[in-house]
Amino acid sequence: MADLDPRTLGERAERMILALGAISAEPRRLTRQFLSPEHRRAADLVGTWMKAAGLDVTEDALGTVRGHWASAGEAAGRNTGKRLLIGSHIDTVIDAGFYDGNLGVVAGILAAEHFAKAGKRLPFALDVLAFGDEEGVRFPATLNSSRAVSGEFREAALDLKDADGVTLREAILRYGKDPADIPAAAFSPDEVAGYVELHIEQGPVLENRNQPLGVVTAIAGQSYLSVELMGEAGHAGTVPMMMRRDALAGAAEIVLQAERMARDSRGEVVATVGVVTISAPATNVIAGHVVLIIDIRSGSDPARHDFVDRLKSAIRTVADRRHLGLQVTQTRNVATTPCTAAIQDGFAAAIAATGGEPLRLASGAGHDATAMARLCPVGMMFVRCRGGVSHNPAEYASPGDMGLAVAALIRFIEGFKA
Repeated sequence: MADLDPRTLGERAERMILALGAISAEPRRLTRQFLSPEHRRAADLVGTWMKAAGLDVTEDALGTVRGHWASAGEAAGRNTGKRLLIGSHIDTVIDAGFYDGNLGVVAGILAAEHFAKAGKRLPFALDVLAFGDEEGVRFPATLNSSRAVSGEFREAALDLKDADGVTLREAILRYGKDPADIPAAAFSPDEVAGYVELHIEQGPVLENRNQPLGVVTAIAGQSYLSVELMGEAGHAGTVPMMMRRDALAGAAEIVLQAERMARDSRGEVVATVGVVTISAPATNVIAGHVVLIIDIRSGSDPARHDFVDRLKSAIRTVADRRHLGLQVTQTRNVATTPCTAAIQDGFAAAIAATGGEPLRLASGAGHDATAMARLCPVGMMFVRCRGGVSHNPAEYASPGDMGLAVAALIRFIEGFKA
């Protein structure tokens, strides 16, 4: 490990992440949306770093910055061989932390630089990708930039509008790109050996196990249930409790039922209600109409589907008992993305080489790797983050852990078989 010097790598990663964190649409918090002026500034900075690292830099029609280190065959003018793609995203949520996405891009640049500065050509090329639309904050869709790279971009997404009524097509043109060039962003499956992503865990497991790094086994599948409850509005002081058809009370019971069932799954399923909408809310009116969204995730599709079926049944029971009208609609159904076994094993060996325990765990959050799995084998390595906090200004990964992560990524690349 001495030749990689994790301490120096971690300190460099920290400086780069702080520099990216300073690029924001707001002066006192980090907000950097897809195809915004701030995205442009961040992409330019990333491109500058890639060039300084010795990589050839290009940018596609959706603003993904690409740094390329040629394979031995390509450099010699022979068979180019395949590519190992390394990536993550540089867009953020509103009032974000500095490390989500950005760490993966910075780590990819530092890892590629290790080979470029040494003039070491590999049997495969390295491509570092800085995606711009993982969070889905600006437009009502996620992963547009990585979908384009994987050949799965949906043309209908061009008509999606942001909060100001700007379509994705218009935003691309304002960014200086041409939507007609999007198909050219796609790699061919024949030229890609795999995609890997280094990311903060965004959860507390590694910290609880006192391990800096972990191997991701799968990216959880997701289901969203939109639950509409129709009761009867009434005066808060005059309608007896036993005669009420309170839609909000029914919603509260359903929220607790979903929580109870998820807890009973012993970690196999998580369920969250983050949105409850009351029509015509007032302090002195019994809620007559409520809509809630239930977010259900699991690393096992059978477990998730079974949970959804059982929860729907439980919701119907609550609605019937409370004499509420009910409409349940499944608005999202994203399959679990398994990480390729050989890539998992490669990361496990690389983590062991840093002196860590290669703990394996699933990701409950979505990532660009979900889109890239449609193109090639994928894998991820997690980095411990303090308190498991993410999508929050308190998000933090230590330079020591980040240095170990970059060193492990380099070890992984050295042992990768294209």
